[in-house]
Parts: sequence; structure tokens; C-alpha cells
Amino acid sequence: MRPELRRAWAGLAALLALFVTTACTGSGQSDDSNSSPERGVAAAENTGYGAIPGIVDEIEPSVVTIRTGAGVGSGIVYDSDGTIVTAAHVIEGKRDRPLDEVKVTFADGQSAKAEVVAVDNVTDIGVVKAERDGLPVPAYADGLPQVGQLTVVVGSPMGLSGTVTAGIVSALHRKMPASEENPQGLIGLIQVDAPISPGNSGGAAVNGDGTVIGMSEAYLPPKSGAVAIGFVTPATTLTDVADELIDHGEASHAYLGARPANITPQVAKRLNLPESSGVVVVEVVDSGPAADAGLQSGDIITKVDDTSIDKVIDLLTVLRKHEPGDEVALTVTRGDGQESITVNLGDRADIGD
Repeated sequence: MRPELRRAWAGLAALLALFVTTACTGSGQSDDSNSSPERGVAAAENTGYGAIPGIVDEIEPSVVTIRTGAGVGSGIVYDSDGTIVTAAHVIEGKRDRPLDEVKVTFADGQSAKAEVVAVDNVTDIGVVKAERDGLPVPAYADGLPQVGQLTVVVGSPMGLSGTVTAGIVSALHRKMPASEENPQGLIGLIQVDAPISPGNSGGAAVNGDGTVIGMSEAYLPPKSGAVAIGFVTPATTLTDVADELIDHGEASHAYLGARPANITPQVAKRLNLPESSGVVVVEVVDSGPAADAGLQSGDIITKVDDTSIDKVIDLLTVLRKHEPGDEVALTVTRGDGQESITVNLGDRADIGD
């Protein structure tokens, strides 16, 4: 090769070497401790998607498959004594009645019978107790994750135990409308793009540290036009409700004693209401907290304390932040006037609604 060509190739090689070093270390400086191929590969394996195998090793032993006469779901170990949390609809039959026969298969392949401890249909959380001890208990997050955070989902979609999918946290504070499985709808959910399928319900969603950020709840099917939109019940909700179910057999939820509806043009016409923001009270339960406070059918709730109310989901979100016995101030429109009504919230369990 002619000398001038050799010099050109040498210069090009030097430039390529500089580019590769910069891409791996973020700097054009030569640093043997940072630029070695072995170190670069190791760093990649422990960040982002490269960390997933280690995350799976940590969480997989704590995720179980739950089989009932109604189908297959997933669960997460909550206590080493065989206590497992799952989605209520996984362990319920028709009319939201807990199933008598529940079988749990663990990550090591062993199976055991389990009994339903309790369920909470407001949050779709349930607890079962399996005939097994010495189980590995994962860490549960005490706060919400960050949007964009790595999320790994482990469960048994379609009965395929130990299935792993991955993505990110897409959004927080999502809601799901009422459905046959959840007549009241669900609120305060985490949205993820890690694929969730039938059978994943009740399984674990974890972050990059292997900490459970929530429980797989549902997904929007492709026929709806959605692509990778799944929902997870936050760990904070999961642990709060599970503890109540274990300790008391039920979870407490603040109860207003009124049935609200969104003000659509059709509702406004039927009830002779002006179209406006707020939710209309279509029914007040006799002797309930709202009735005792003087709330009436036809009233339009526009605020709870200082929080504006535009849709029913807004009202439910505010109420679920309260405990039974709390007092709330409702701002309501009644006819041409506006009133403030103080309601002492009841307990849904006591009311039996």
C-alpha cells in the first residue's frame, strides 16, 4: 500500500477508536479502567434491560400460579407462612363469591391447596393462605414509582407460569371504567407498557431493584385499538388493603351513601338540569351519611372540601383518600342556589353496600 494511503487508513482507524471510546464512556479521554470491553459489557448487563435477568432471579421465587375451577391467575407471596396476595376476581366465582377450591403452584414446581382468607371488591384485592411455609417474601414499595421507570412483570398468562415481560411505567393515577368484574371501576392505577395478558392478574410488577411496585390488574385488549396498555394496582394500595383483610377479614372504605352520575346531555334533559360541571346525585340512601347530612336527589356536587368535582371518578378518588368517620364539606348546587353540606362519612362494610 502506498504511504499516503497507509497514513489515511491509520487516521481513519484512530478516529473510529476515539468514537467507540466516547460512545462507551461518554468522554473522549482515554481511560483504561472505563474503556475496557469487559467493563463496558458488564455495565450494560447491570443497567436497563440488561438488568432483567438479575431482577427475575430475585422476584420469580415469590410469584405463584393460582388455579381454580373458574380459571388461572397469578399471586405474590405476602408472608413466608403461605399467605399470598392476588386479584379478587382470580379467586371469585359468579356474584363475587369466593371460591372453595384454590390450588397454588409455586416457582419450584410444588403445589398446595389454599383457602380464601378474604377479598375486597372495591380494590379487587384478595388474600389466600396456602399449606406451605418458608416462602421468600419480596420487598413491597412504600410509594409510587416514577414515570419512565423500568418495570418487569412476572406471572402466569394463559397458564404459562414464570412468564416475564418488561417495559416502563407509562403513567400514574389511571382509572378503569366500571365493568362486569369491577362494577365500581378502579382508580389510582399505574399504567405500564409491559405486556399483560389473561392469567397475569394478581402477579408481580417490580422495578429495577426487584421491589414490588404493584400487582398486575388488567389490560386493554388489541381489539380496542390499544397497544401495550396495562394496569397495575400500586403496592401501597395492595399492602394497606391486604393488611386489613388479614387482620379484620374486610377492608374499610369511606361511604357517602349517595349514587352520583355524570351530567351528560341525556341526564340533564331527563332530570331537567342545566348542563354544568359537577356530578348529579340520582339517589340518596335512606338513613345513610348523605341523607343524615341533608343531601338530596337532584343536588349537583361541585366540590369536596377544596377539590373540584367534574366527573364521578373525581368524587370516588377523593372519597377513597378518606377514612370512615372523616368529615367532608360538599359544595352543592340546588336549584338556583349553592349550599355547603358537611357529611360524616360512614363505612361501606357497616352499610353493607
